[in-house]
Amino acid sequence: MAKALGIGGFFFRARDKVQLAAWYEQHLGVTELWTQEGGLTVFAPFKDTTDYFPPDKQWMINFRVDDLDAMMTQLRAADIAVETRPDEWDTPETGRFARIHDPEGNQIELWEPPAPQSE
Repeated sequence: MAKALGIGGFFFRARDKVQLAAWYEQHLGVTELWTQEGGLTVFAPFKDTTDYFPPDKQWMINFRVDDLDAMMTQLRAADIAVETRPDEWDTPETGRFARIHDPEGNQIELWEPPAPQSE
């Protein structure tokens, strides 16, 4: 059976695509042609009644990060609000999470996967 090999692109509307692309590159290192590091990608539809992300949005992108603390420090230094809910979102099994919004109000989840378990 043929299957998808990975996400080949993520396309969305923007009021100012040049400014928004520059924001993603400056703050998250994501460029238009971005080679991402290998790792787990979660593809998970949510119920249409979920409150995990805003009801007026059809999607929420999640970026894997290697050092969530350093990323949050960097974002806060750029006056970007960072939300965390360690007791609600973080677990040893799933890792740590934070959320930010881009300049057009799209919610972005940042995810530091759990460290691999040594045997």
